[in-house]
Amino acid sequence: MSLVEDLAAFVTSASWKDLSPEARDALKARVLDSLACALGALPAEPMRAVRAHVEELGGRPACTLIGGGRTAPDRAALHNGALVRYLDFNDAYLARGETCHPSDNLGAVLAAAEYAGADGRTLLVALAAAYQVQCRLSDVAPVRAKGFDHTTQGSYAAAAGVARALGLDPERAADAVAIAGTALNALRVTRTGALSHWKGLAYPHMASAATHAALLAARGITGPREVFEGHKGFMDAIAGRFHIDWSQEDLERVRRTILKKYNAEIHAQSAIEGLIELRAEHDIVPSRVETIDVDIFDVAYHIIGGGEEGSKTRVRTKEQADHSLPYLLAVALLDGDVGPPQYEADRLRADDVQALLRRVRVRPDPALSASFPHEHACRLRVTLKDGRTLEKRKSDYEGFHTRPLPWERVVAKFDRLSARAADERLRWAIVEAVRHLDEIAVTDLTALLEKVHA
Repeated sequence: MSLVEDLAAFVTSASWKDLSPEARDALKARVLDSLACALGALPAEPMRAVRAHVEELGGRPACTLIGGGRTAPDRAALHNGALVRYLDFNDAYLARGETCHPSDNLGAVLAAAEYAGADGRTLLVALAAAYQVQCRLSDVAPVRAKGFDHTTQGSYAAAAGVARALGLDPERAADAVAIAGTALNALRVTRTGALSHWKGLAYPHMASAATHAALLAARGITGPREVFEGHKGFMDAIAGRFHIDWSQEDLERVRRTILKKYNAEIHAQSAIEGLIELRAEHDIVPSRVETIDVDIFDVAYHIIGGGEEGSKTRVRTKEQADHSLPYLLAVALLDGDVGPPQYEADRLRADDVQALLRRVRVRPDPALSASFPHEHACRLRVTLKDGRTLEKRKSDYEGFHTRPLPWERVVAKFDRLSARAADERLRWAIVEAVRHLDEIAVTDLTALLEKVHA
């Protein structure tokens, strides 16, 4: 069999019994965390534009839109996936050469499961399969250094998860994954230089197209079965040679994914936590700070610290701010937090944060780089105007797999982000539905998500 057929056999045979109790709990936590991000993003201007786009295009009302209304499954995947992704507050997975956000698959898998009339167990198994495919491809076939975006591996994951949710057989699932993987190879320029709205919409767009591919495959449309190993396929054209024995894979990779404590790019989390701890321990007055120096692992330096993906000291938009370590550390010191309020236009353009971010200096450190991704290490040094220095070293943060967020903290994050979109009773009902997702139908959850508002 071809590699995509091996992958399809793994995905279509995945079942509830293959998930450990710990993986089941981790999946539920990530569903709730993703929905927190989605409800928190409802008022955002780009999300209103996506909503208007979906409403104007219309579509058979088969799947629920978070916030009310119904549309076709591929358009629901776009809309709901965009909501999950926009805040850049959803989960992440760290491989040596790649970083991805596996919960980006939820919008597509949820739409497919609802379309198929599936139960919650099917949704969770399909989502676990999408997590496993995306994380393992990130491990062995990174594409960032070659100029491609992580949505490239995501195309295989989204199509796989949708195929499992739809209940496709191995043949049709292989076609779904082959079509998506062949068609959806995205450029890394999405996340370099002056960042645009596309940073948050690239994966939802891809997942919508992968959903469309799976629906075509379900009707018998075939795809290139040698998409991985064939002449001018993924290995030949982009990734280079790699090997995954899908017959030996499990569904446990979700347990290595990370939930975000702060609303910021994943590689900033330990530095933000460390600086906020320093602020509290020494009662730092920001106006008395001369410089903030941070030594950090090379991946963080290149993506958010001013390395190969561009300067991070010009910050005028939300997209630029959440991928700028200088901005994130400056606002963390000033406000004692990094959440959605720190991305309001007035806040990110304010004189105090704009002045302080230019006094943040970021350097890559080979020793810290060697410990990544097993550690999330950094060293912080705050120099005060009176000449004193305050220092802290971090190796992880709350939410990292070494210190996972407990369910209660995920619920608190959900309540905080969704407070404007749902009253207390509705929030409680959504939390309980996710907690017992393996015991209910997918439509029981989507009926609640339809009741939230912007």
